[in-house]
Amino acid sequence: MRQILSCSFFRAIIMTALVVSIVNLGQAQMMSSTNYKVQSDSINTGGTLSTSSNYRLEDTAGEVASGNSTSTNYNVRAGYQQMQEVYLSLTAAADVVMTPNLGGLTGGTATGSTAFLVTTDSPAGYTVTIQATGSPAMRSGSNSIANYVPAGGVPDFVFTTGATNSHFAYSPEGPDIASRFRDNSSVCGVGSSDTSERCFDGLSTSPVEIVRRGSGNHPAGSTTTVLFRVGIGNSTSVPALVYTATTTITALSL
Repeated sequence: MRQILSCSFFRAIIMTALVVSIVNLGQAQMMSSTNYKVQSDSINTGGTLSTSSNYRLEDTAGEVASGNSTSTNYNVRAGYQQMQEVYLSLTAAADVVMTPNLGGLTGGTATGSTAFLVTTDSPAGYTVTIQATGSPAMRSGSNSIANYVPAGGVPDFVFTTGATNSHFAYSPEGPDIASRFRDNSSVCGVGSSDTSERCFDGLSTSPVEIVRRGSGNHPAGSTTTVLFRVGIGNSTSVPALVYTATTTITALSL
């Protein structure tokens, strides 16, 4: 998912691109322990793994009750070789126009948000990352707004911009946000809470994990909201333009 954010007088817009990638195989039942997961098992009379320079073949013989079965609401692929398929869906997030417009001399804070829905039947769950296409992410020609830099190694619980600074930050919210963005009501990166409009980080051109779920969520799915915020200090000299940031949100099955 790709997103663009821009800030006229100081206006910000975010544009988002969505990417869905299935990188693993899943099945309806999966045995697991602390260190291992058995992705597929089979009770049969034979079978083996065969390979050559160009091909890989994995077969079984004598499986019981294998094959495809369908009804109005379900599609069952029974058998060891049948279940090697994962469903993963990512809805498109809308572009964001941040409000209010900010005065170049008076400064202030502008905020906007977008949301996306991820649905998967992968028993191992999924992960979502976000990254910017450039650094700094928020730009207007040769002018830019610095990416937010937290004070420590984890996101800041409260978004803060000094009188002589200008910053652009984001914060994910939802049931499956990564531990980096969870909090204990005062500090981020610890605890299990998801306090509204807290735990702000700066975008990077490298992907950063914002969502991680360890199980499937089909058919309801899970919604994540990404809050974007621009802060301009009242002693800065930011030109009054329309600034734009572009981000890419990628969902991967586990």
